[in-house]
Amino acid sequence: MATFVPSNTPEQNRFQTISDFKWCMQCGGEIDFLWNGTEYGATPDHGGGFIIYHYNKPDTTVHYDTVDNLLGYMVGSDRLRDVITQVTVLDRTI
Repeated sequence: MATFVPSNTPEQNRFQTISDFKWCMQCGGEIDFLWNGTEYGATPDHGGGFIIYHYNKPDTTVHYDTVDNLLGYMVGSDRLRDVITQVTVLDRTI
């Protein structure tokens, strides 16, 4: 018998606060999100720190040593810190 595992709704995946995002990343969360029609991914870096990138676009990966620095990443013309509670979170592991 197959087990049904319900997925979260976009509202359940949404980051309520910057602290919520920081906690998720510091606990090893992987995130896939949309902002202004562009898809991004963010995840902890295996060597320490964090990475963010344009989804499915080679050579767009940027490395940061802290989540606070990652929040300075520009998603289009907006700083991630300013829009993280407004992005559409497509998937997150934590």
